[in-house]
Amino acid sequence: MASNLLRIVSLDRFVLFSQFESFAISRLQLAEPVLFMKPTSSYLENGGTIQIPEPYESLDHEVELAVVIGKKARDVSKATAMDYVGGYALALDMTARELQSVAKSAGLPWTLAKGQDTFTPISSVLSIATVPDPHDLELWLKVDGEIRQKGSTADMIFRIPYLISHISSYMTLLEGDVILTGTPQGVGPVKAGQKVTAGITNLIDVNFDVAKRQMHFV
Repeated sequence: MASNLLRIVSLDRFVLFSQFESFAISRLQLAEPVLFMKPTSSYLENGGTIQIPEPYESLDHEVELAVVIGKKARDVSKATAMDYVGGYALALDMTARELQSVAKSAGLPWTLAKGQDTFTPISSVLSIATVPDPHDLELWLKVDGEIRQKGSTADMIFRIPYLISHISSYMTLLEGDVILTGTPQGVGPVKAGQKVTAGITNLIDVNFDVAKRQMHFV
């Protein structure tokens, strides 16, 4: 994957999870976005295989617009936030829901539920020029050809300028960091043997196989 552009604010830094209005969590009327971290080792390039770790039988899919930071950002205002965007990508935030539920109940981080190897499938980067309005994009995801998720970035609860400003008020964003901006309704499980395809309509699409992870202990 383009080493000059990905370090993910979701990966090397943190993943930002800001839901869409149409998703159930909107009922909670969040005052600010929920932030969590994912390591860069969770990246998976287009055409790769999403691995389900033992002892789980499925992972949940969440299709998201990824915002790639183009230059160092600290205490950025909403008015200037878009000047710090270097590009966009399509990403999947794969989640071991059972692990996440346990972590939530115990008040623990979601790292193991969202940060394992192959848990962040991601496309190549789209230039700013190819995405004139990131708040007017249709995201979709299919499993075995059946549509599971479809939604517009116009329905984001937290828009990109706010997200960049909010995050940079807590921590410095660096070139190549990636912010995952949230997912529309339709989140659901995928199992070994299934095929996931997803895309941004008229811009880019990706595909991934799903398999059980083969554990090799010494």
